[in-house]
Amino acid sequence: MSQQTETAVLEYQLLPVGEAALMVEFGKGINPETNKKVKTLADYLDRQPLPGMLEYVSAYSSVTVFFNPAQVKQLCEEQFYQQTEPLAYEVLADLLVKVLSKLDNSVATVPRTVEIPVCYGGEFGPDLAYVAEHNNLTMEKVIEIHSQGQYLVYMIGFAPGFPYLGGMSEKIATPRRPSPRLEIPAGSVGIAGMQTGVYPITTPGGWQLIGRTPLPLFRPLAACPSLLQAGDIIRFRPISLAEYQEYEEARP
Repeated sequence: MSQQTETAVLEYQLLPVGEAALMVEFGKGINPETNKKVKTLADYLDRQPLPGMLEYVSAYSSVTVFFNPAQVKQLCEEQFYQQTEPLAYEVLADLLVKVLSKLDNSVATVPRTVEIPVCYGGEFGPDLAYVAEHNNLTMEKVIEIHSQGQYLVYMIGFAPGFPYLGGMSEKIATPRRPSPRLEIPAGSVGIAGMQTGVYPITTPGGWQLIGRTPLPLFRPLAACPSLLQAGDIIRFRPISLAEYQEYEEARP
């Protein structure tokens, strides 16, 4: 089942994902305008969760709502359907249509800017030299380009707190490693193709490592475990090894 709106406020399609999830797809591409629509709906669901909703998952261009089918029908059937017995996702689809029809995507919100200190190169960035060589640059120039960028957090995924960022310069784009490392330390900053990101926990991975941050991105005991959220703006700030060690020593 797919549904196309007739309003110019938010264009979307509704697509069932199994029996207990519904995807709101705002487009196919990866771009800030499409992601702004994702953020608009996500912000609404944070403020006003739908009846029967268990959680939602934001992606580059979609929001998938997971729900309890029995609870959705119990809460909504009498109100919206007195003569028929609809499927649960049809009930939720009607609710989403009503929500989406009143959302205003033109309202500008000021994104949060998060500065991430990074110690580039050395033992923290074993692939920095390769990234420089691949792009016919010096290592200093790679650091300059990477740290002068402004990066949009499109979504959090892959690992707890892992940010999918957009906005990296093509001047330092570098393919993934031919074989992944079995263990990449938490805080490692890497490049893969046109993307850059930070590993929030120790995990396998195939990105080219150019540095490391002492800033914890995943804090399991915090009220909000992921430091970064979709819609944030990230800026990387180069720091020295001595500054990195000071950060480490100051951590509780």
